[in-house]
Amino acid sequence: MVGTENLKRIVDQICRDKGIDRALLIDAIEEAVRSAVRKKFGNRREIEVQFSEDLGEVEVFQYRTVVVEVFDEETEITLEQARRLDPEAEIGDDLGEKLDNIADLGRIAAQSAKQVIIHRMRDAERDVIFEMYRDREGSIVNGIVQRFERGDMIINLGRTDAILPRDGQIPKRSYKQGDRIRAYLQEVRREARESGKFRDAQLILSRTCNEFLIKLFEMEVPEIAEGIVKIMGASREPGFRAKIAVSSIESDVDPVGACVGLKGSRVQNVVQELQGERIDIVPWSPDPAKYVYNALAPAEVSMVIIEDERKTMLVVVPDDQLSLAIGRQGQNVRLASRLLNWKIDVKSDSRYANLENAGYRSLLEVDGMDEGLADRLLAAGIATAGLLAGMETEKLMALARLDEEKAKTLREKAALVQPPESAAASEDGPA
Repeated sequence: MVGTENLKRIVDQICRDKGIDRALLIDAIEEAVRSAVRKKFGNRREIEVQFSEDLGEVEVFQYRTVVVEVFDEETEITLEQARRLDPEAEIGDDLGEKLDNIADLGRIAAQSAKQVIIHRMRDAERDVIFEMYRDREGSIVNGIVQRFERGDMIINLGRTDAILPRDGQIPKRSYKQGDRIRAYLQEVRREARESGKFRDAQLILSRTCNEFLIKLFEMEVPEIAEGIVKIMGASREPGFRAKIAVSSIESDVDPVGACVGLKGSRVQNVVQELQGERIDIVPWSPDPAKYVYNALAPAEVSMVIIEDERKTMLVVVPDDQLSLAIGRQGQNVRLASRLLNWKIDVKSDSRYANLENAGYRSLLEVDGMDEGLADRLLAAGIATAGLLAGMETEKLMALARLDEEKAKTLREKAALVQPPESAAASEDGPA
């Protein structure tokens, strides 16, 4: 007999606590005992293992064929021996005999049984977790910080743990064990990966993805939940700044005002959850020029030149608005570019005017030239590549604040550039 008087109670408790199907657990126990018995007696015996609900134990039966003369005691039994077990036994019958002397299966066999049960229970638990959370993928979940592993955060969701990886954490906020946390359920896996990133993790969370920002607004703004206001796009630099584009299907509903809320209450709730991340709410427009005008606010835009095929746009702004349009370390234009999914190049009015000048463009054709250096040369009166090539090295060093090597190289490279016709005429004309 295998099992204890408490086995049935243990099975019931595990199924209740873990949410595992009872039949799956019993099957795992039977398989574990079958494996252990074969470890002890070998694989040649025909063994059957059954869990008895009435007895609350696992029963093991050995089947042997009734024969006249036994040549293999593991698979055969004499008629005389068989009739002691079953008086109606006949030659050729397969006779089952309950094994009652295997309570001690040995250390190796017991360890094998334990491993089988653990493995099958893990499989069953993974299936339970997958079924429980697969419909919640793409939603916000609440949990408690459990522990930290190599920078990743393990979050207890109640019935199971999820992982919030390092790159899914907002950098400006640090949590400690026991803190409550909200995150976006980014991925639900049927099986945990046994190698690579996020080992043993079925549920992957994120607080840095664009979807987390979108879901927070859906929770805070009833008009979004009702479908009146739609979120058309979002881009973030988590913990610092974000842009979200909104539109309304009803003309009398202001999408930006709906998201801001009374005295900014709605957007502030989102900002607080994101640890002070600055959020720009942008009116969406089907016109790319109008859309980028809105996306770069509060900077003013003078002109937009669009190349549809390449999905690029040149945005011209007043000189005093250039730094505002670009933003700190390029953040504002970078977020606008991601929001529109267009490449955006921002120029000031004065630089755009320079680009319209053929001589200035010839300077930019010089190998090693950039716009900043071209601006300095133009300000110093060196208006074309031809003038640059003919400039004395010492004078060029003084006017453009260059070292000798850089000045010589620029002069050599400038000589290879075909000068504009107007510049060439002025240089070749009468003195």
